[in-house]
Amino acid sequence: MQFSLRQLRYVVAAAEAGNLTEAARHLGVSQPSVSSAIAELETAVGANLFVRHHARGVTLTPVGERIVNEARLLLKHASDFGQSARELSGALKGEIVVGCFLTLAVRFMPALLARFAKIHPGITVRLQEGDQEELIGMLLAGRTELALAYSFALPEELLAQPLTELPPHAVVALDHRLANRDRISLRDLADDPYILLDLPFSRDYFFGLFHTVGIEPRIVFRSRSQELIRGLVAHGHGFAIQNAIAGSNITYDGASVAILPLDPQLTPTRITLLRHRQFPLRPAVQAFEAFLHDSFGAQGAFAAGLIAPPRIDRMERRLP
Repeated sequence: MQFSLRQLRYVVAAAEAGNLTEAARHLGVSQPSVSSAIAELETAVGANLFVRHHARGVTLTPVGERIVNEARLLLKHASDFGQSARELSGALKGEIVVGCFLTLAVRFMPALLARFAKIHPGITVRLQEGDQEELIGMLLAGRTELALAYSFALPEELLAQPLTELPPHAVVALDHRLANRDRISLRDLADDPYILLDLPFSRDYFFGLFHTVGIEPRIVFRSRSQELIRGLVAHGHGFAIQNAIAGSNITYDGASVAILPLDPQLTPTRITLLRHRQFPLRPAVQAFEAFLHDSFGAQGAFAAGLIAPPRIDRMERRLP
């Protein structure tokens, strides 16, 4: 099968735009050029890549979806090859796209990206945030090459490399009756209103914790925002359970919360590094993969303050 990188670029652009005219505008070429490239590649493949909708653009066929996913990866490799051929400096260069779970991104990525930039200044990391479902979709579609996520509901196509485990913590207001404890049981909070981090698969994990101790949560708020939940807790609306503990007990609006370890027998979440089994990693992506393993190793994670929860003095927990 004969094809060119130009054809692959045009097909990927058409798939992402969903419209040949928009794809041509983005590429800076004529619409017939895009149509011709698609037709040539369809001839080479021996199947239609798109379904044409009169006046409503195009959508990918099942064959087209597989071709586009592979084409994205091949174009990234071609870009790296071109960069290496131009530079020949031995330094790793290029752009990589990394996905990250919403709550993990806000907790870990600012420090991780700053440290990685110092080690590999020639590599640009483009970050894509999402929930577990969204990240899996990005990896399967070839839109990201790595993702920092959890070990929930992983399809066989993805390889999961464990990085570390995060135990659950209760987050309560500073004037909560249990705020001065060193550790509490989830049963201690059975009658308290609960604020749920409402994300696909995450909610199932939290419900499983309640099921383990035989209680039913009384949900008063649901949110996709970890910081909104902390703010609601600080103002006395209920308690929350969080695994990716913030580095400070100060909330976005300047209030404060107390963060307490929960029953040690409760199941922790496992942070995993996800990648597609069939897609080989480019050198720049391999460098970021190795960096994450080093960063989340026991020594690296605790030395960098990535995992340890904030230390809150007992007096700080009490209201004046």
